[in-house]
Amino acid sequence: MLPTGAKDSQLRENNSQKVHPQPMEEAMNQNPEAVEALISKIFTNISSLKSAYIQLQAAHTPYNPDKIQTADKLVISELKNLSELKHFYRENNPKPVCVSPQDSRLAAEIQEQQSLLKTYEVMVKKFQSEIQNKDSEILQMQRQIEEANQKRIKLEKNLKLRGLLSKDSEGSADENGFFHVDLTPDLFLSYVEATFKAIHDFSKPLINMMKAAGWDLDAAANSIEPNVVYAKRAHKKYAFESNICQQMFSGFQQESFAMKVDDLTLTKESFFNQFLALREMDPLDMLGQSPDSVFGKFCRSKYLVVVHQKMEASFFGNMDQRNYVMGGGHPRTPFYQAFLKLAKAVWLLHRLAYSFDPSVKVFQVKRGSEFSEVYMESVVKNLMIVDENDPKPKVGLMVMPGFWIGGTVIQSRVYLSGMKVAE
Repeated sequence: MLPTGAKDSQLRENNSQKVHPQPMEEAMNQNPEAVEALISKIFTNISSLKSAYIQLQAAHTPYNPDKIQTADKLVISELKNLSELKHFYRENNPKPVCVSPQDSRLAAEIQEQQSLLKTYEVMVKKFQSEIQNKDSEILQMQRQIEEANQKRIKLEKNLKLRGLLSKDSEGSADENGFFHVDLTPDLFLSYVEATFKAIHDFSKPLINMMKAAGWDLDAAANSIEPNVVYAKRAHKKYAFESNICQQMFSGFQQESFAMKVDDLTLTKESFFNQFLALREMDPLDMLGQSPDSVFGKFCRSKYLVVVHQKMEASFFGNMDQRNYVMGGGHPRTPFYQAFLKLAKAVWLLHRLAYSFDPSVKVFQVKRGSEFSEVYMESVVKNLMIVDENDPKPKVGLMVMPGFWIGGTVIQSRVYLSGMKVAE
């Protein structure tokens, strides 16, 4: 323990190593009003900083990017004000200069700048996160827009269909350009092929049900068109196809398809729009929306003539389905749905035929007519003449009518009688 004199000597020695330009107490006593104002500003700034921070927290629940950004700017502004007050105080009240190698004031400023830098880094990361969130929202909105466009197109199709099938808007045209189909002879030919296939496809279940019900198919074929000489017994299926075609195409040469519809305005545009509206739709779905539409009436009337009541009674053992159709309904049975595919194909072909200017003309070939390669096409390719004394083949059945479209002939499909299959 040092004596009192030694202590005083040591204190004087230590004080000799430091320089105090102005003691703290002296500097504060020189202008107490300025110090008081500075302290007041600091308290005010801290209160504002606290308020800004509370706003920043509140902006996160619920999450509000705009409010968060505003609150962030306010917090940074208050931090800057606090930093400026600190600099102002230091400039007017400098710390004692230390002869130590480390400059404490410079170190403090460096530390302050590093703290600010960390704050900015946090803000940058936050902004980057917000940008990523915005990008995710944009992608999600783009997907929603695509889904909305698909729904819009579907709804427009349904609205067009409903409008075209109603009496007031049958003549409306497709002004929005959602359907881009060229009205050409090739388009019509493709739907002739589709209709021919639909007749063939419906005849299969019809014949199978006749077999299952115990029908005499030979007698049934002969009742449709008697005295046709078939090259093979299996070719009698063409008699049933011919009968289906005759019933389905009855009235095809008329714009109204031989149906009575009051106050119906028909134009080329309305026919084409009806074709466009129905071609991509399931016929049963469409009839579910408009069971009493023109197409609905067409389906009911054709079903009742194509499927005879005796047929239906033998197929199902009752007349429930027929009565349901006669009452204005469209049953969801597999057999009726198979028929609707045929009805849709014939209906589309009719709508398309009257979309042309001039309209497509249909022509039929009578039984016994001489075969013409210009106007006819044989449904069986490998046939040859049996009677050499009569070298001209004769038509036994017209399976599908022919068409004139402008100067183009689309051949009718016929089965030639009295021929034999080439070996």
